[in-house]
Amino acid sequence: MTTRDRILEAAMQVFRRHGFRRSSIEQAAEAAGLTRQALYHHFSSKEALFRAAIERVHEAALATGAEAAARAEAAGHDLADVLIGQITARLKALVAALDGSPHVEELLSEHLAQARDLYQDFAARHQAALAATIARVRTKQKLELNPGMTPSGLARYVEMAVNGAKSAHPNMQPLDAFLRDLSLMVRTLVAGAITKTPKSATLPRKRPAARRKTGDRK
Repeated sequence: MTTRDRILEAAMQVFRRHGFRRSSIEQAAEAAGLTRQALYHHFSSKEALFRAAIERVHEAALATGAEAAARAEAAGHDLADVLIGQITARLKALVAALDGSPHVEELLSEHLAQARDLYQDFAARHQAALAATIARVRTKQKLELNPGMTPSGLARYVEMAVNGAKSAHPNMQPLDAFLRDLSLMVRTLVAGAITKTPKSATLPRKRPAARRKTGDRK
């Protein structure tokens, strides 16, 4: 682990324990086993430290989601399950970053105040990752999207569903209920976005009758 990573990991512990407003550079330095001056060598202020810690959390959550999608694809799951796995893994990683903190609301508020641009950037990256997953699974499983629907469009609607679920479950709590509602919405969206294959197209073709060899008796 690099010194920077050690600082950011220690900083998240401090922010979870004390919230943003009551945390200090000195506390983060002590938790990381550094002097205040040594920490200032890496981060110029508490705000810069908080932004970097939030960025690290988002980066790790995005990677966790991608790994979950890859596992679900490799296992042959359908598109809805792959997307649910990707979204759920990412959101659980974000929730775990603040798990046990009595200052969740303050940290989420400061997250948007101090790092709104990071939040928007990672939201866009996550949506692009969902679109890439949809395109991959669509090709691999030979799925047809409805006319006018694209992988990017479906990914956008899925993200709208995520935001709708968040509005019904502030701070994504209770987590089980939030994820259950979200999963149902994603399944509904995917089912409505995929063109149903006509039954006639799925029937096995009849094999031509074997030609009778010359001289064969009836």
